[in-house]
Amino acid sequence: MQLNDYEQQCFDNAVSFTAVRGLGRNRVRKDFTTFNDALEYANTHNDKRTMVYAVTVDGMTAHVCNS
Repeated sequence: MQLNDYEQQCFDNAVSFTAVRGLGRNRVRKDFTTFNDALEYANTHNDKRTMVYAVTVDGMTAHVCNS
């Protein structure tokens, strides 16, 4: 995973991770306490279309990968 400085800062300081799938009203969002839990959920779909975001205590977010 190659992150820019902002993404790396969010990842390093994340208090949770969010996995998002779909578009518009069909969008599904699930929150996880660990990056591995978010990846595990994303990988159940096996299509690399789940976006995983790091979320900091200050509410900063950064897309860190698709899985």
